[in-house]
Amino acid sequence: MAHPSASASALLHHVRTGRARSRAELIALTGASRNTVSARVDQLIAANLLEEGGRGWSTGGRPPTLLRFNSRAGCVLAVDLGVTSVDVAVTDLSAEILATVGHPIDIAEGPGPVLAEVDRLAGLVLAEAGLTPADVCAVGVGVPGPVEFSTGRPVHPPIMPGWHDHPIPAAFARYDCPVYADNDVNVMALGEMGIAGSVEDVLVIKVGTGIGCGIIVDGQVYRGAQGSAGDIGHISVTPPDGRTVVCRCGNENCLEAIAGGGALLRDAIAAGLPVTTTRELVQLAAHGDGRALELVRDAGRTIGTVLASLVNFFNPHRIVMTGGVAQAGNPLLAGIREAVYGRSLPLAARALDITVSDAPDLSGRLGAALMAIEGYLDEDSVHRAAAGSSDASTR
Repeated sequence: MAHPSASASALLHHVRTGRARSRAELIALTGASRNTVSARVDQLIAANLLEEGGRGWSTGGRPPTLLRFNSRAGCVLAVDLGVTSVDVAVTDLSAEILATVGHPIDIAEGPGPVLAEVDRLAGLVLAEAGLTPADVCAVGVGVPGPVEFSTGRPVHPPIMPGWHDHPIPAAFARYDCPVYADNDVNVMALGEMGIAGSVEDVLVIKVGTGIGCGIIVDGQVYRGAQGSAGDIGHISVTPPDGRTVVCRCGNENCLEAIAGGGALLRDAIAAGLPVTTTRELVQLAAHGDGRALELVRDAGRTIGTVLASLVNFFNPHRIVMTGGVAQAGNPLLAGIREAVYGRSLPLAARALDITVSDAPDLSGRLGAALMAIEGYLDEDSVHRAAAGSSDASTR
């Protein structure tokens, strides 16, 4: 019987993520026989998913032929849908961006107008990359609300009025390929793990208009029983000034209502700061404005009290901050670290790394692309492609 870790999909994954670069390395990694690995690799080459080229280092004897993933075997559409803007990219099968475009939107206009705009932008990026809808193998969409992952339908999303139960994949029917939709923070978490993936336990915290948490367990997104794991924006907290704030979800003193981007903007305007957007407030803080710094640091402390509980419960290797407010950088991080390290158990916090994303603007698109690529190159699809190529070669 074939070794389970030597399926065509598993071998492709090892080469794609850089874990193996030759047949010999695949044999060593999987423990499968030379014949099994060789047959699967030949199928993947025939299916145009792997390429041979160049020679590796020899440890004695003939140098091994190197294997490369053919990332241009297809393309995917990556959609990062926010409350006030959308970014659409077309990438190759290694999530390399071939063309991308961003545009302001208002998510509250509802799925009809917003997804029509997404479709228009998708047409633009494909044309710019010299590709057609027929080239698209899969579509990945991140949206700012809870999503039932199996159907791609939002479920009572607090900041997406009119989107409840809307079948997002249906908007991409003309591409005639799989469509995957998920909560934007889960998608960003995938983007933070990158193409090589990870085996760590990580919390990715997005602080934008809302606040959410992507949970990575052993390098995989953990979605929970219904897909709503990580919805930390609606955990109850005590505001620094003791007031009561009603959240858009209907409850009082949710983390999002006290420390999210909308809350920060509200408090900045009330304090007389000359800002009309959260981005302007973040820029003020970045330039050292005292009142803006104080607001951002206080938000960090409030977020940190919730994260300290998560650290005690989940004990992650690291926490990555992303989203528009996270671009305030050090002031936000200082407040978060103060609360997390002050309130977490010594063992849980001992080796804990808390950082701001290296590319907060990009992780949504990268994650949406990776979600689409992982879906497209799943066990069944790769098996079909490999089997189809071997059938064709025997005819």
